[in-house]
Amino acid sequence: MGIVKISESLHEEIRKSSSVMSRSINSQAEFWIKVGMLAECNPTLSFHEIMKKELLKQEQTIAESFYE
Repeated sequence: MGIVKISESLHEEIRKSSSVMSRSINSQAEFWIKVGMLAECNPTLSFHEIMKKELLKQEQTIAESFYE
């Protein structure tokens, strides 16, 4: 594990979002980083398509219900 320095304004946005999404600040930051990496690797996919692909990789059948 390492330390990543970010701006105060970005930290505040992560804090607000983590509260809304019921995640820790670290978990919210990790989620955004992962989604950002996936988006860069898959520039033609929408956010919803990326989430569906990730859920299906985990064999979570709920993804089929949400994205049919």
